[in-house]
Amino acid sequence: MKKKVTQAKLKIRKGDLVKVIAGDSKGQQGKVQEVLVAKSRVVVEGVNMISKHTKPNAATPNGGIIKKEAALHISNVQLVDPKSGKTTRVGRKLNADGKLVRVAKVSGEEIK
Repeated sequence: MKKKVTQAKLKIRKGDLVKVIAGDSKGQQGKVQEVLVAKSRVVVEGVNMISKHTKPNAATPNGGIIKKEAALHISNVQLVDPKSGKTTRVGRKLNADGKLVRVAKVSGEEIK
């Protein structure tokens, strides 16, 4: 019998403003472009840039070296509080409609 592997609920979503708290890009901020749930990684706009060597193709007729964002581990980024602008942890709370929403621990503000 196969064991069912459950994935942890990630607290960061596409479109969130995050700050890098560890690694070479520490201190940089950007919007989350993509969340790779299976690998627990995020791609942040303008952060953790790598040089990718590409062959000529229809999209890039000349080929060459392209700068692009590489994925960061989700534990190395922290959400920026929409109210105070500081980094914050994320909690979950029932709102007035009885719906579970994400809440910034620093200000108590609902994260949209």
